[in-house]
Amino acid sequence: MSLGPGDTELRPAESNVRTGKHAGVRRLILLRHGQTEWNAVERMQGQTDTELSELGRRQAKDAARELVGHDAIALVSSDLRRAYDTAVALADHSGLEVVRDRRLRETSLGEWEGLTHIDVDERYPGARQTWRLNADFTPPGGESKLEVGARALPVVRELFAARADWPGRTIILVAHGGLIAALTAALLELPQRNWPVLGGLANTSWVQLSSHGPSIEQPGWRLDVWNAAAKVAPDVL
Repeated sequence: MSLGPGDTELRPAESNVRTGKHAGVRRLILLRHGQTEWNAVERMQGQTDTELSELGRRQAKDAARELVGHDAIALVSSDLRRAYDTAVALADHSGLEVVRDRRLRETSLGEWEGLTHIDVDERYPGARQTWRLNADFTPPGGESKLEVGARALPVVRELFAARADWPGRTIILVAHGGLIAALTAALLELPQRNWPVLGGLANTSWVQLSSHGPSIEQPGWRLDVWNAAAKVAPDVL
């Protein structure tokens, strides 16, 4: 097809989402950050501001190449470096600006931060299992999953209200495993007892939800994809 002066060629994805059966659907991708050295040794990070490992940076680039075709219009990240640097990899491929939002930070784990899973189990016997199974359990000095969901949910509601161009397109949030699970449960309005059904996410795995409802009061969120990945990391093969 030849283009005349002033004409703009749309990519196939752009043409389809605006005129097809999904034209009114808002897609939301929640991407977990790449691996850190603390991830590699199962040290609990919480809101400790760790950096991506070399593997984590490669994972971020792989995820960026996969997600660039999802017709994103906005890229919002936790302000913690491991998430922000992952988001920058996406920005380098998409041309989008990264907007930082501290409400997308990981769960505060209080006294558990900096400890390995084994350390926590030795110092607080049974507490980590209770935390996994109960959304209202709070690690000492930290916050519960319910609290995490409550602080993150307004980020999506504000985007819903502000972005009139969202229908038929995608917004990507780059954050953390615990935050993503809590936000997903909150968006789906899962009963508290069912929050543990959402399992852990691998580094640079993502979740996709879609809003089919008519308004911010009735968004009609559906879970489309859980724990998808562009590439299986060598350290888990």
